[in-house]
Amino acid sequence: MKRFLFCSIIISGAVLARAGEPGADNASYKQLLSEISVAADVQAPETAIARDTAPGADEGRYWVTVRAADNHARTRLLEAGMDIVEINRDAVSGFASAYALQQLSSKASVVLSRVPVSQYAARVSKDFPVADAAYHNFKETTDLLKQMAAKNPDIASVFSIGKTTEGRDIWCLRINSGAKGETPSSKPGAFYLGNIHAREHLANEVPLLLAAYLLDHRNDADIKKYISTLDIYIVPMGNPDGAEFDIKTGSYQYYRKNMATNSDKSRGVDLNRNFDSWWCEAGASTYPGSDTYCGPKAFSEPESRVIRDFMLARKNLKTHISYHSYASEILYPWGGNDADVPNANDKQAFIKLAGEMGKLTGYQPLKSSDMYIATGDSCDWAYAATGVLAFTFELEGRNFYPGAAIIAGAVDRNIKAAIYLLSVTDNPYKVL
Repeated sequence: MKRFLFCSIIISGAVLARAGEPGADNASYKQLLSEISVAADVQAPETAIARDTAPGADEGRYWVTVRAADNHARTRLLEAGMDIVEINRDAVSGFASAYALQQLSSKASVVLSRVPVSQYAARVSKDFPVADAAYHNFKETTDLLKQMAAKNPDIASVFSIGKTTEGRDIWCLRINSGAKGETPSSKPGAFYLGNIHAREHLANEVPLLLAAYLLDHRNDADIKKYISTLDIYIVPMGNPDGAEFDIKTGSYQYYRKNMATNSDKSRGVDLNRNFDSWWCEAGASTYPGSDTYCGPKAFSEPESRVIRDFMLARKNLKTHISYHSYASEILYPWGGNDADVPNANDKQAFIKLAGEMGKLTGYQPLKSSDMYIATGDSCDWAYAATGVLAFTFELEGRNFYPGAAIIAGAVDRNIKAAIYLLSVTDNPYKVL
């Protein structure tokens, strides 16, 4: 076992060393896929998985399964503080704090099973530095975006859309043949956002490699057309503070939120419950320790405000995808209300576009509230406030840490869907 661990570290180290070599073409799509393939061949040693059972790792949190027959029952569980991760026919599973478990009991919910997060983690997680070396942390993501822009200075630029709670920049790669940085453009715009939930690291890889693919294929007839006629924005990591916290010990923390310090000294606000769209009504928790805590007020968090200001400042945006994991679903508004969107053309456009992208990914298209009602959602707000046709992609996988082998296939499928969305961004209603 020691020999295996040593060899794994050497292989992973070689991949990372190549990424840092001066002059190397590390930001190309082909090179990134090659590194993913090498890293995916490295299996996690048993001792690395066991490290997630270290004392204090669960912090009083549990993986629970609770009976829930429909989306209304699931919504009530969210309001009690449960973080629903998996939905089955008559039950759901997810994370709950000790406080949330008390709330569930007081609401007469039937808890079918519960185990401490430390025990759950020992069963399903992989150690980030070895098994998941192909995933990119904040610095690696930042460096790659800057390399892509430097390699394609005529069409690509990188700028920060704002700062996080802990002062990190939220970096954006822009692809536009006629405008750089924050210069306004009248071309129809598309915005791809990833990783606003910390533990959803695959949601960083998909938009990051989308950027690499578009630039590598800039001379393909279709991509060349989109680059010349559209304004494309890609923010792979919308919650870098949380993403870094989730991996900082070398063992995953199953952490979802940002790194705000709450009034009760607990940490974090769920950024996807913090937008001003039926804020903190159904499907959100007012308890600061909950994974789905909505925050003290709408847009209380710098990360959600940054995304808000970015979108409001760009009146040319027409389409938007926010990447999450995991469920293999393509969701469209409303998520915070049972009703359909009131505009009939918009409703049909959402259904048609989600269906076409579902064919390309193999994901199920559906209205977001069909899962459960969750208010404060970023895509609900984006559509209501700006008119952009906004979709939430729940990427594939069996858990939040599905390993490196899943990346290449997920990226390939989702690039096809992202490019399809580019093909209609000039006029999304032409599909009707």
